[in-house]
Amino acid sequence: MAIEVLLIDDDPDFSIMLRALLRGQDFQIHSVYTGQEGIEACRDLQPDTVILDLLMPEMDGWEVCRRIREFSSIPILILSAIGAPASVAQALDAGADDYLIKPVHAGLLISRLRALVRRGALREEVRVA
Repeated sequence: MAIEVLLIDDDPDFSIMLRALLRGQDFQIHSVYTGQEGIEACRDLQPDTVILDLLMPEMDGWEVCRRIREFSSIPILILSAIGAPASVAQALDAGADDYLIKPVHAGLLISRLRALVRRGALREEVRVA
């Protein structure tokens, strides 16, 4: 069964590149281009994990992360060009589960996504039991 990934990033070219990187790896990518669309898609689609950019117009990724955390414990991976330790800390404090810096090696991204999904599934099993 494919891993459902919600990509929230304002760059359509990045969405195309990510699909190419993950092709053949059993991931189904759903892309949205604004923070508000991302929040709504997270509610509606209930994907296995979220990849979230930080630098977006109107609503930045930190705010999107905080808002998703108000209703969901879905694993969130920040994928951003910002590598400053303070930005990483702020994202983790906002509720992100992991943080990678662009550009990222495809193998590392795939491994981190799978790890997040495994941990998310374990959380669900514990909650249900």
